[in-house]
Amino acid sequence: MESLVVPVLILLAVAAGVTLAARAISRRKASAGAEPQAPAANSADLARTAAAKLSEDEHRRLYALIAQGQAMAAIKLYYEVTGDGLRASRDAVGALAAHPQPYRGAEAAPAEVEDDDDEPQRFPYRYRAIASKGDVTREVSSNMLNDEIYGRIRTLARNGDTEAAASALTRHSDISMKQAREFIELLDD
Repeated sequence: MESLVVPVLILLAVAAGVTLAARAISRRKASAGAEPQAPAANSADLARTAAAKLSEDEHRRLYALIAQGQAMAAIKLYYEVTGDGLRASRDAVGALAAHPQPYRGAEAAPAEVEDDDDEPQRFPYRYRAIASKGDVTREVSSNMLNDEIYGRIRTLARNGDTEAAASALTRHSDISMKQAREFIELLDD
Protein backbone atom coordinates (compact mmCIF):
# COMPACT_ATOMS: atom_id res chain seq x y z
CA MET A 1 0.00 0.00 0.00
CA GLU A 2 2.82 2.42 0.84
CA SER A 3 4.39 1.80 -2.57
CA LEU A 4 1.28 3.26 -4.28
CA VAL A 5 1.15 6.47 -2.22
CA VAL A 6 4.21 8.08 -3.87
CA PRO A 7 3.02 7.55 -7.50
CA VAL A 8 -0.49 8.79 -6.62
CA LEU A 9 0.96 11.95 -5.03
CA ILE A 10 3.12 12.58 -8.11
CA LEU A 11 0.08 12.06 -10.36
CA LEU A 12 -1.98 14.56 -8.31
CA ALA A 13 0.84 17.12 -8.42
CA VAL A 14 1.10 16.83 -12.23
CA ALA A 15 -2.70 17.16 -12.62
CA ALA A 16 -2.72 20.29 -10.44
CA GLY A 17 0.14 21.80 -12.47
CA VAL A 18 -1.62 21.14 -15.78
CA THR A 19 -4.85 22.68 -14.46
CA LEU A 20 -3.05 25.83 -13.26
CA ALA A 21 -1.20 26.17 -16.58
CA ALA A 22 -4.45 25.79 -18.56
CA ARG A 23 -6.13 28.51 -16.48
CA ALA A 24 -3.16 30.85 -16.94
CA ILE A 25 -3.19 30.32 -20.72
CA SER A 26 -6.94 30.91 -20.98
CA ARG A 27 -6.63 34.14 -18.94
CA ARG A 28 -3.78 35.33 -21.16
CA LYS A 29 -5.82 34.60 -24.31
CA ALA A 30 -8.87 36.38 -22.89
CA SER A 31 -6.87 39.50 -22.02
CA ALA A 32 -5.06 39.48 -25.40
CA GLY A 33 -8.36 39.02 -27.27
CA ALA A 34 -9.89 42.10 -25.65
CA GLU A 35 -7.04 44.50 -26.56
CA PRO A 36 -7.15 44.60 -30.40
CA GLN A 37 -10.84 45.44 -30.62
CA ALA A 38 -10.57 48.67 -28.63
CA PRO A 39 -8.20 50.66 -30.93
CA ALA A 40 -9.97 49.76 -34.18
CA ALA A 41 -12.90 52.11 -33.53
CA ASN A 42 -13.09 53.59 -37.03
CA SER A 43 -11.45 51.70 -39.86
CA ALA A 44 -11.75 54.60 -42.32
CA ASP A 45 -9.89 56.96 -39.96
CA LEU A 46 -7.22 54.31 -39.45
CA ALA A 47 -6.86 54.00 -43.25
CA ARG A 48 -6.44 57.79 -43.65
CA THR A 49 -3.84 57.89 -40.87
CA ALA A 50 -1.97 54.91 -42.30
CA ALA A 51 -1.93 56.35 -45.84
CA ALA A 52 -0.52 59.64 -44.52
CA LYS A 53 2.58 57.79 -43.25
CA LEU A 54 3.53 56.57 -46.75
CA SER A 55 5.49 58.26 -49.50
CA GLU A 56 4.09 58.18 -53.02
CA ASP A 57 6.25 55.22 -54.07
CA GLU A 58 5.52 53.27 -50.87
CA HIS A 59 1.80 53.98 -51.29
CA ARG A 60 1.87 52.69 -54.87
CA ARG A 61 3.85 49.56 -53.91
CA LEU A 62 1.58 48.80 -50.96
CA TYR A 63 -1.59 49.03 -53.04
CA ALA A 64 0.00 46.93 -55.76
CA LEU A 65 0.59 44.17 -53.19
CA ILE A 66 -2.97 44.51 -51.84
CA ALA A 67 -4.36 44.34 -55.39
CA GLN A 68 -2.36 41.19 -56.07
CA GLY A 69 -3.75 39.58 -52.93
CA GLN A 70 -0.36 39.49 -51.19
CA ALA A 71 -1.52 40.60 -47.73
CA MET A 72 1.53 39.27 -45.88
CA ALA A 73 3.92 41.10 -48.20
CA ALA A 74 1.86 44.29 -47.82
CA ILE A 75 1.97 44.00 -44.02
CA LYS A 76 5.73 43.41 -44.15
CA LEU A 77 6.22 46.47 -46.39
CA TYR A 78 4.11 48.68 -44.12
CA TYR A 79 5.93 47.34 -41.05
CA GLU A 80 9.37 48.08 -42.56
CA VAL A 81 8.40 51.52 -43.86
CA THR A 82 6.62 52.90 -40.79
CA GLY A 83 8.27 51.01 -37.94
CA ASP A 84 4.85 50.40 -36.40
CA GLY A 85 4.32 47.12 -34.57
CA LEU A 86 3.22 43.98 -36.37
CA ARG A 87 -0.34 44.11 -35.04
CA ALA A 88 -0.65 47.81 -35.90
CA SER A 89 0.73 47.11 -39.40
CA ARG A 90 -1.78 44.29 -39.90
CA ASP A 91 -4.65 46.54 -38.81
CA ALA A 92 -3.43 49.41 -41.00
CA VAL A 93 -3.12 47.24 -44.12
CA GLY A 94 -6.56 45.75 -43.45
CA ALA A 95 -8.03 49.24 -43.14
CA LEU A 96 -6.24 50.39 -46.32
CA ALA A 97 -7.64 47.39 -48.21
CA ALA A 98 -11.17 47.99 -46.91
CA HIS A 99 -11.05 51.77 -47.43
CA PRO A 100 -8.72 52.56 -50.36
CA GLN A 101 -7.01 55.92 -49.95
CA PRO A 102 -5.57 58.08 -52.72
CA TYR A 103 -2.05 59.35 -52.23
CA ARG A 104 -2.09 62.81 -50.70
CA GLY A 105 1.19 64.64 -50.78
CA ALA A 106 1.98 67.33 -48.26
CA GLU A 107 0.72 70.07 -50.60
CA ALA A 108 -2.31 68.25 -52.05
CA ALA A 109 -5.73 69.27 -50.78
CA PRO A 110 -8.61 66.76 -50.55
CA ALA A 111 -10.70 68.76 -53.06
CA GLU A 112 -7.97 68.39 -55.69
CA VAL A 113 -7.90 64.63 -55.28
CA GLU A 114 -11.67 64.38 -55.79
CA ASP A 115 -11.40 66.42 -58.99
CA ASP A 116 -8.73 64.01 -60.29
CA ASP A 117 -11.13 61.08 -59.83
CA ASP A 118 -13.69 62.71 -62.14
CA GLU A 119 -11.23 63.04 -65.00
CA PRO A 120 -8.75 60.14 -65.14
CA GLN A 121 -5.09 60.86 -65.59
CA ARG A 122 -3.36 59.45 -68.66
CA PHE A 123 -0.10 57.66 -67.97
CA PRO A 124 2.81 57.32 -70.43
CA TYR A 125 2.39 53.52 -70.48
CA ARG A 126 -0.40 51.03 -71.08
CA TYR A 127 -1.46 48.98 -68.07
CA ARG A 128 -2.76 45.47 -68.70
CA ALA A 129 -5.26 43.93 -66.30
CA ILE A 130 -6.13 40.27 -66.84
CA ALA A 131 -8.89 38.32 -65.10
CA SER A 132 -9.78 34.70 -65.66
CA LYS A 133 -12.05 32.08 -64.20
CA GLY A 134 -12.09 28.58 -65.65
CA ASP A 135 -11.84 28.80 -69.43
CA VAL A 136 -12.92 32.45 -69.59
CA THR A 137 -10.24 35.15 -69.72
CA ARG A 138 -10.72 38.90 -70.14
CA GLU A 139 -8.11 41.61 -70.59
CA VAL A 140 -8.31 45.36 -70.21
CA SER A 141 -5.48 47.50 -71.51
CA SER A 142 -5.49 51.22 -70.82
CA ASN A 143 -3.17 54.14 -70.24
CA MET A 144 -5.59 55.46 -67.59
CA LEU A 145 -5.03 52.48 -65.25
CA ASN A 146 -2.24 51.76 -62.79
CA ASP A 147 -1.70 49.41 -59.82
CA GLU A 148 -3.42 51.73 -57.37
CA ILE A 149 -6.56 52.26 -59.44
CA TYR A 150 -6.81 48.60 -60.37
CA GLY A 151 -6.36 47.71 -56.69
CA ARG A 152 -9.31 49.94 -55.77
CA ILE A 153 -11.42 48.32 -58.50
CA ARG A 154 -10.53 44.82 -57.23
CA THR A 155 -11.33 45.85 -53.65
CA LEU A 156 -14.74 47.14 -54.72
CA ALA A 157 -15.41 43.89 -56.58
CA ARG A 158 -14.35 41.73 -53.64
CA ASN A 159 -16.53 43.76 -51.27
CA GLY A 160 -19.55 43.05 -53.47
CA ASP A 161 -19.94 46.51 -54.99
CA THR A 162 -19.71 45.26 -58.58
CA GLU A 163 -21.54 48.23 -60.13
CA ALA A 164 -19.12 50.74 -58.61
CA ALA A 165 -16.20 48.56 -59.71
CA ALA A 166 -17.55 48.32 -63.28
CA SER A 167 -18.19 52.07 -63.35
CA ALA A 168 -14.65 52.82 -62.18
CA LEU A 169 -13.24 50.42 -64.78
CA THR A 170 -15.15 52.11 -67.62
CA ARG A 171 -14.03 55.54 -66.36
CA HIS A 172 -10.37 54.44 -66.45
CA SER A 173 -10.45 52.52 -69.74
CA ASP A 174 -12.08 52.56 -73.15
CA ILE A 175 -14.43 49.60 -72.66
CA SER A 176 -18.22 49.50 -72.44
CA MET A 177 -20.17 48.95 -69.25
CA LYS A 178 -21.17 45.47 -70.45
CA GLN A 179 -17.52 44.52 -70.99
CA ALA A 180 -16.60 46.00 -67.60
CA ARG A 181 -19.30 43.94 -65.87
CA GLU A 182 -18.02 40.77 -67.57
CA PHE A 183 -14.49 41.58 -66.41
CA ILE A 184 -15.63 42.34 -62.85
CA GLU A 185 -17.56 39.05 -62.66
CA LEU A 186 -14.26 37.25 -63.14
CA LEU A 187 -12.70 39.20 -60.24
CA ASP A 188 -15.53 38.40 -57.83
CA ASP A 189 -14.08 35.69 -55.55
